[in-house]
Amino acid sequence: MAIENPSREEIGAILKKAKRIAVVGLSNKPDRTSYQVSAVMQKAGYEIIPVNPTFDGEILGVKAVASLKEIEGHVDIVNVFRRSEQLFEVAKEFVEIDADVYWAQLGLASVEAYKFLKEKGYTVVMDRCIKVEHALTKNMP
Repeated sequence: MAIENPSREEIGAILKKAKRIAVVGLSNKPDRTSYQVSAVMQKAGYEIIPVNPTFDGEILGVKAVASLKEIEGHVDIVNVFRRSEQLFEVAKEFVEIDADVYWAQLGLASVEAYKFLKEKGYTVVMDRCIKVEHALTKNMP
């Protein structure tokens, strides 16, 4: 099974509808890509929820949680900054919280996680940067 991402139009619709993004692997270090991407998305108006089991403090002004299961309320997008071999474990936790969209950042993909989530009817985006996709789609109708 090949990984097929939603079309650019569908990605634009996902980003227009979404309000809350849980970022798995969000670093508290400003020089890290996860921090930079999340800061841009936060400035664009999204609520960013840091998910980092190794950091017990605030990232981008928000208290980090250790796992997706600690988040109260609905999550629209789970944006994953973890190695590709860890995507399936994150996918299993994603299903437990029943978020809308599973998004693996640029350079990350797992056929195993993709197949697992698609079989359950979830929307999956892999190997795409959410910040870039937001910039490309924000002016789409």
